Amino acid sequence: MTGSMLMELLSKISTVAILSFVISSMLGVGASLTVSQIINPLRNVRLIVLSLLANFVVMPVVAIGLEKVFALDQSFGIGLLILGCAAGAPFLPRLVQNAKGDVACAVGVMIMLMVLTVVFLPTVLPRLLPGVTVDSWTIARSLILTMLLPLAAGLTLNAFYEGLAARLRPALALISNVSLGVQIVAIITLNIDKILRISGERAVLAGIVFITIGLAVGWLLGTLASDTRQVMAFGTGQRNVAAAMVVASGSFADPKVVVMVVVVMVLSLITLIPLSRAVGTRANANVSS
Repeated sequence: MTGSMLMELLSKISTVAILSFVISSMLGVGASLTVSQIINPLRNVRLIVLSLLANFVVMPVVAIGLEKVFALDQSFGIGLLILGCAAGAPFLPRLVQNAKGDVACAVGVMIMLMVLTVVFLPTVLPRLLPGVTVDSWTIARSLILTMLLPLAAGLTLNAFYEGLAARLRPALALISNVSLGVQIVAIITLNIDKILRISGERAVLAGIVFITIGLAVGWLLGTLASDTRQVMAFGTGQRNVAAAMVVASGSFADPKVVVMVVVVMVLSLITLIPLSRAVGTRANANVSS
């Protein structure tokens, strides 16, 4: 098998793994919760306001600031700005679950941020980057088909066939875990050349600082929102890469824009997943003591 054939195969595997992870995760989350459990946390007005502030004000400003501080190539800066404007990551429920946080709250916040991203990106990005057009329906269609519909299906299953939902949850969790592992390996293998290509650039460091600031801002603001630190921290630190990739690949000819999104995605995977588990381990230790 030639190198190009192997890369093509890995690309297909990565695509299937991503879809499998997102769909099985959303089905599993829906099959574990009720609509009221998701809606109740969103009655916390302070949580909503702080989530919107962190994701749609602070993170875009952070992206613009880091572009200037690190004197990034314009295309890398655009990629970072797209990520700053794209909230509602599908990984959020899994990260919060690992961290022993409120998963129902995480799902509610994720849905809210995801829906608003569909409106926010096409509206704000062209104002920040004159001449840029964003297809909101392309973003919305992807998010609806891969996230909202499976979540709704899981919620419906749990509401009307609770016993069946309980039996399916372990299988969905297994599919989700395996898909996540395959996805991480495939994404890193496919994009290691892109990461190495800019290893001498300041873009990698800017990406690390971007993620770190998102985590810190979310954690601090989450302390103010009735102790929703895990949800706020990971909800702000992890960006909606799916929406960002749609915009980066569809609206910009320079591949560096997509590369920046990919680099931050890989950095997020290799940092936030272990961090969420460490937070969960610490939470278990505190409960035990």
